[in-house]
Amino acid sequence: MKFLIQKTPEKFLKSVNDEINSILARHIDGLYPDYMYPEKDETLSIPVELVEQEKNYIVLAEVPGIKKEDLNINVDKSSLTISAKKEQHTSEKDDYYRRTEFSYGEFSRSICFPEEVNTNEIEAKLENGVLKVELAKKEPEKNDKKKITIK
Repeated sequence: MKFLIQKTPEKFLKSVNDEINSILARHIDGLYPDYMYPEKDETLSIPVELVEQEKNYIVLAEVPGIKKEDLNINVDKSSLTISAKKEQHTSEKDDYYRRTEFSYGEFSRSICFPEEVNTNEIEAKLENGVLKVELAKKEPEKNDKKKITIK
């Protein structure tokens, strides 16, 4: 008994494409593992938590192993940028590493706020590898209504 499966040209092309991708993934990707060719962009992202309160924002950033002297915090009216540079310190001895999983490079993270922040009221504290930045929300400008007389 024969089973007939009706294939439209779109389904046929998709199945051929899927099969080719599967063959390439099995045979070629294994020859060149990702770790042999690191990304050119060495900038790593800093994981953050953003808490909005009634009168301020609190940003918690995870920066383990970074000293406060190596951190840069820049703020403008509606965004905050946290960046740092972590460098590898090697000894003068001829050490042989079989594998290392330490990460070195530049770390950066920008956060945009839905409202403007008061750039004069900012506090930052680094404790146990967690950077805490508190930013006060900008007070809304009072829009005094004024009647205009027509001349």
